[in-house]
Amino acid sequence: MTPGALDHVVIIVEENKPSQAIIGNGDAPYINKLAADYALAANYQAVTHPSLPNYLALTSGTNAGITDDCNPSANCTARVPNIADRTGQSGRSWKMYAEDMPAPCSAKDSGRYAAKHNPFIYYPGVTDDKPSCAAHVVPFTQLGEDLKSASGLPNYVFISPNMCSDMHDCPVSTGDAWLSRQVPKILASPAFTTQNSLLVIVWDEGDDNSNKVSAIFAGPAAKKAYKSDAAFDHYSLLHTIESLWGLAPLTDNDRNATVMRDMLK
Repeated sequence: MTPGALDHVVIIVEENKPSQAIIGNGDAPYINKLAADYALAANYQAVTHPSLPNYLALTSGTNAGITDDCNPSANCTARVPNIADRTGQSGRSWKMYAEDMPAPCSAKDSGRYAAKHNPFIYYPGVTDDKPSCAAHVVPFTQLGEDLKSASGLPNYVFISPNMCSDMHDCPVSTGDAWLSRQVPKILASPAFTTQNSLLVIVWDEGDDNSNKVSAIFAGPAAKKAYKSDAAFDHYSLLHTIESLWGLAPLTDNDRNATVMRDMLK
């Protein structure tokens, strides 16, 4: 795939399950079907514990010195360049969709919405411009409308399910059922049926015994019935997007990470 050939990338991040709790688990039939039908990274590692530093790594190539699940409303911020900056500077569009977020650009926990699973509200470069933040960091309910047209869906999409849908507070079967309802809508949307787009489902971290997690590529840009045993991590996923779009790497972490090119057509 040549640089620029990817029209949209949609990343869904699930929670706190090592790969052995997902792949081959009868409680996750939909996920396992996706993994079999498309491309599975079988040797993919999260980069740390707990959740937030992994979300920051996925979107900025660094944890910015943050090592816990601090809240942005408590002056916990990551004043570093991030993928939203690079995406916007390249002329592409982006949005963060957070399930159960009570209002756009909300930095406080609310019900099953966890701020720590919404990395973009930690970047002052995003949040300091309130109107722009409100337009880009939106409740998940907005996704359905944006999926109606290829031009309506941003080029870069990051989706954070709520604390139940992401398997954090609820069983694997609950997260699998949520994905079985949401993923087909994405794959059937004009952005995926008329353009070369990529859906990524990845887990933020594993558990105390293993930080190897599942990462699945689906959609028209992904290989079919493929399993990669190459060593990848969250920085690899970030570098893959940068590479496909010709974006400058954000840090040495992503610059030096292996691009997941073998997972793509």
